[in-house]
Amino acid sequence: MNTGRWNAITDVPNVQVGHVTLHKKVNEEDTICTGVTAILPHNQNPFEQKVPAASFVLNGFGKTVGLIQIEELGLLESPIMLTNTFSVAAVLEGTLQYMLKENPSIGDSTSSLNIVVGECNDSHLNSMRLLAVRPEHAQNAIQNAKNGPVHQGSVGAGKGMICYGVKGGIGSSSRIVENDDHPYTVGVLSLTNFGNAHECKFANWQQQQLDKPDGSVIIVVATNAPVNERQLKRLAKRAAIGLGRTGTHIHNGSGDIIIAFSNAYTIPHTLDSLVTEQKTLRDDTDVMNNLFQAVIEATEESIYQSLLHAETTVGRQGRIINKGQF
Repeated sequence: MNTGRWNAITDVPNVQVGHVTLHKKVNEEDTICTGVTAILPHNQNPFEQKVPAASFVLNGFGKTVGLIQIEELGLLESPIMLTNTFSVAAVLEGTLQYMLKENPSIGDSTSSLNIVVGECNDSHLNSMRLLAVRPEHAQNAIQNAKNGPVHQGSVGAGKGMICYGVKGGIGSSSRIVENDDHPYTVGVLSLTNFGNAHECKFANWQQQQLDKPDGSVIIVVATNAPVNERQLKRLAKRAAIGLGRTGTHIHNGSGDIIIAFSNAYTIPHTLDSLVTEQKTLRDDTDVMNNLFQAVIEATEESIYQSLLHAETTVGRQGRIINKGQF
């Protein structure tokens, strides 16, 4: 299928991505090698204008925040934030501070807020125990978010990540679903930190001997197709097929989590009417099947892009993870 202009999640109109990357040698043992990535569903206030969303947990060895309420209500009302395992709390706090500043009513005259944070374990390269990511880094990632080309590879939350035994990180891709009325876009952003070299289906490199925990992957699927939360769950499940095409066995200790949203329409936080009406696609159409294909293709390529854009990185204890040679 054809890609969008940027071949990235930001090809979905109004979706924005921002990063904060931290890389600093502290001493002979410790190196900070981590960061934060923010995905904004549109260019409006996400609390006041919520979007339909769903999640799918392929393997649940993860510490993600916010999925329970997404599952219950089918709504996303915050940026989607990505970071390392030990920084979920700091990123949650920073995002909360940002959202409270933007929405004085939260926790006062209206409801609380559901923030979504995903994580992968970057402790092979990053001195994760130093808790280097602070709340202000989350705020900066949100403020840095923009449309257009997405900076990929060893950036943001992907700075310390390892995929198939080589340097992983942030990858993104998009596909266009043509139809008679209006083309729809599917965009995917992946945070890759999973797999061993022998599983890899698209390259044949020699894996370094790595003594590290099983990895994880967070996949964010975005579209401007008019689909509801149930249909988004179906799209999220197809992302697992794109992931599987690359070769991973989905290890016991891997957190493989997919979050999907549509910004085709928004759901206002406050509304005078007791009912709302949204037009959504029928399931039994070629367009829906093409959306499935788009998610699979964009997810698969987002994994490749995370590796293609990555750079050889030196982390804690002088550990070096090389860029994959294609």
